[in-house]
Amino acid sequence: MPLSWDSFKEGDELPVLKKAPGVTQLVKYAAGGGDFNPLHHDFAFPQSKALGSIIIHGRFKYAALGELVSNWLDHGGRIAKLGCQYRGMDLPENEMTLGGKVVKKYEEGGRKLADLELWVNNAKGKNTTPGSATVDFGA
Repeated sequence: MPLSWDSFKEGDELPVLKKAPGVTQLVKYAAGGGDFNPLHHDFAFPQSKALGSIIIHGRFKYAALGELVSNWLDHGGRIAKLGCQYRGMDLPENEMTLGGKVVKKYEEGGRKLADLELWVNNAKGKNTTPGSATVDFGA
């Protein structure tokens, strides 16, 4: 059921989204996004060897944060702004937990808006990708 403006409040948490992409999913993502850096799919690549693994694309995590917000909205609003910072590496086959919370709910210029704090936590619980979003519920 689509999220409505009246159905949430500041401090509410978004439903958690879990992902553990494997190499095949990363290669498919590379095909769609055009990022074929071997660091994301080739375990023999020197940087991968130095790290001990390939790593998940930063833009994959960005897209997953968009999925998290979109799932929460369920067509009840739209994502007006989405951003994140890449502060840590995530490894394939390791579960990432994506979450968020409503930090501000307000009206501005006749629009009903909400600001969200977002994150991607790696399997050890470290926030590797802090982010934010603004969602718009219209007039």
